[in-house]
Amino acid sequence: MVKLFLHLRPYRWYLVVAILVLFGQSIADLFLPTLMAEIVNNGMMKGDTGYIWKYGSYMLVVVLVISICSIIASFLSSIIGMSFGRDVRDRVFSRIESYSLHEFDKIGTASLITRTTNDIIQVQNLVIMGLRFIVYAPIMSVGGIIMAYSKDKQLTLLLVVALPLMMFLIGRLATVVVPLFKAMQVKLDQVNLVLRENLTGIRVIRAFNRLDRENKRFKAANRDLADNAIRVNKIMAVMHPLMMLIMNLTTVAIIWFGGHRISQDMMQVGDMMAFIQYAMMVMFSIVMVTIMFVMLPRAQASAIRINEVLDIEPGIVDPPQTIKTGGRTGVVQFQDVNFSYPGAELPAVSNVSFTASPGEVTAIIGGTGAGKSTLVNLIPRFYDVSGGSVLVDGVDVRQIKQKELRARIGFVPQQPVLFSGTISENIRYGKAEATDQEVAHAAEIAQAGEFIAGMKDGYESMISQGGTNLSGGQKQRLSIARALVRQPGIYILDDSFSALDYKTDARLRAALRNETAASTVIIVAQRVGTVMDADRIIVLEEGRVAGMGRHRELLESCRVYREIVSSQLSEEEIA
Repeated sequence: MVKLFLHLRPYRWYLVVAILVLFGQSIADLFLPTLMAEIVNNGMMKGDTGYIWKYGSYMLVVVLVISICSIIASFLSSIIGMSFGRDVRDRVFSRIESYSLHEFDKIGTASLITRTTNDIIQVQNLVIMGLRFIVYAPIMSVGGIIMAYSKDKQLTLLLVVALPLMMFLIGRLATVVVPLFKAMQVKLDQVNLVLRENLTGIRVIRAFNRLDRENKRFKAANRDLADNAIRVNKIMAVMHPLMMLIMNLTTVAIIWFGGHRISQDMMQVGDMMAFIQYAMMVMFSIVMVTIMFVMLPRAQASAIRINEVLDIEPGIVDPPQTIKTGGRTGVVQFQDVNFSYPGAELPAVSNVSFTASPGEVTAIIGGTGAGKSTLVNLIPRFYDVSGGSVLVDGVDVRQIKQKELRARIGFVPQQPVLFSGTISENIRYGKAEATDQEVAHAAEIAQAGEFIAGMKDGYESMISQGGTNLSGGQKQRLSIARALVRQPGIYILDDSFSALDYKTDARLRAALRNETAASTVIIVAQRVGTVMDADRIIVLEEGRVAGMGRHRELLESCRVYREIVSSQLSEEEIA
């Protein structure tokens, strides 16, 4: 918690002013009962109207000061709290953006969303409320006890009984509620996870008629969260009346014993009224502390989760001293590359070596789980190799700035990802300053121009979140256009033709051959027809290179490639 609050340093002057204002408000609050006692004892009891007006005007001034201080304190605490939340949210998001895929897998997307939103809101609310309570409550407690003692020493013994009882109840509350609040954030993660899976997988859920099952699954997660929250609220529902009961019994006791002391001329009426107010100030301060104890455990649990995100060091970072690449553009070399996923028993890629040069098309083919996507993910440093090295233009990718490295790559992922917005905005995601002509040219090369022209608003047609209003083939073609508009030195097409029909596939490959003549093209594919014309075909089996060469060469020399070809093509097509 303390570590997270270090992010308040930019607002230290706001904090200083807010604390001073709250201190002034507290002192003014402590003077009010004394002024009232003066009016009752020396004004009303003696019938001195002038005295009443004099001290009444003092009370009005004090009330005005309290009101102004309260407004300023609320304003400053809101500024500090909201700014703190904004800055922490920005830092968390920036840190998440710097994560490698390992760190994403470690925490989970659903949990990262919860930590960036709900967890930060919990801490933000604590800052806003706590700034006032943490400063105001201690001053009122200590000051109230001192002022009450100055009015009557014997009646102060009543507070010696009431206050420890209230503190004991607060301590018991903390021991029970803290674990429940920690569990609540974890259960909220689970609700978020189930909801996210249902929203993204709604088509599959409906296709398999599993709506009832998913409803039960969500209800179970939601009920688990609700039960936890209800249990917390039940504890708090008991706690509040107990606090009020102690306060009211203390007031009755003060009036009872104070009345006896007044009858014996050992105390004045005004002093007893002031004593009651000071006792209420002290006990209300304890109630404020109780409220803080309600917020603090949950905020503490949230702060721990936020710090976990901030404390994880990204596994992939830029080196202290980067190396500029040479004059060549787009040469990709794999030198005895090995890679293993954390916790995996066997490596995903073993002893892979090859060179892909500009003007060549290098295709990677193999069965499911052979390591094709893993291999190409090593080029833009989505993962770092476990052994060996990946070089771009003669420089190890670990010695190049990530931004510079990825600026030279046009990447089309296996699962096409589009963002809500227009078609032109999605294509310009590859190059923000691309002209309309460049956008249209990239779309034509990607064979997307025809279906875009058929849409109502053309390139300004809206794409829904995730591209759900487009077919799989349309999404793949727009993803390819997004890479083409960048005009990079290296193209990585990770199984980007799987949703295309054979005719469109052939046209797209022919157009790409001309467009990318000066670039290095690396294609991951399942279809033999997609890779037959490649300058180099790399056949992977269980993460190892089973064969490398052209189509005809591999038919003669590579058993794995022959099996793949024979499973997809007829004898006449192979011949």
